[in-house]
Amino acid sequence: MIEIIHDHFQRGRIRHAIFDLDGTLSLIREGWQQSMAETMMAELSQTPHREDESALGALVIELITQTTGQTASYQMACLAEEVGKRGGQVQDPLVYKERYVRKLGERINGRLEALKSGRVSPDDMMVPGARLILEAMRARGVHCYLVSGTYELYVLDESAALNITQYFDSLHGAQDDPKRFSKKQFMERLVAQHHLEAGQFVSLGDGSVEIAEAKPLGGIAIGVASSEARRTGLDMGKRELLIRAGADIIVPDFREHQALLAHLFGV
Repeated sequence: MIEIIHDHFQRGRIRHAIFDLDGTLSLIREGWQQSMAETMMAELSQTPHREDESALGALVIELITQTTGQTASYQMACLAEEVGKRGGQVQDPLVYKERYVRKLGERINGRLEALKSGRVSPDDMMVPGARLILEAMRARGVHCYLVSGTYELYVLDESAALNITQYFDSLHGAQDDPKRFSKKQFMERLVAQHHLEAGQFVSLGDGSVEIAEAKPLGGIAIGVASSEARRTGLDMGKRELLIRAGADIIVPDFREHQALLAHLFGV
């Protein structure tokens, strides 16, 4: 279940770990891609110079796939650009974002309510083994950070509902202005602040952004090709995307966290 793509990094140097949230640790937002696709299709289908529905659907899927890990504001700015290209009346990206958030809420609000009321266990709303790898990282003295493209207010709320806040030195999420936050910015600050050398931080996520941005900074990149709906096995589409982004290691989840950490730390 652990696929080694690149094995060139020095073992045992990791001091910091950056975790994505949705699809990497949390399953609360499973299906967010469909909600975003429906939002984008609703806007693009009203433009005067649009393609046919099939071509438009393919465009939307590709846009979402390539921007997974970016903030919703950034994704909605991309949507605004595509609306403009097709002669549509362009709205502020925040307007599109609010429409997406409402649609996503229809999908996930029941899950959150069940979680907060105790009807559902936090671990049942997490990628298998997620809590165990967080505990194991902390036990090894690794400083952990939660860095998500989801809005920070929701990151804080959903992390608390999952009872994982205590594992992180800090938690970070998107802002309305995409220029105020990005995973790249966070990684660059972390490397500069702690004078990190190659192999001293690891980035774990199911989107291409947290993989691609880690590599030029000397980070080890672990792609989590989680099958969110099934909670078992690999999502082959994610796997291909993560490998293209430069992932050093691919895992479907963290059931084999002990073997993964033994490989990373050499013990």
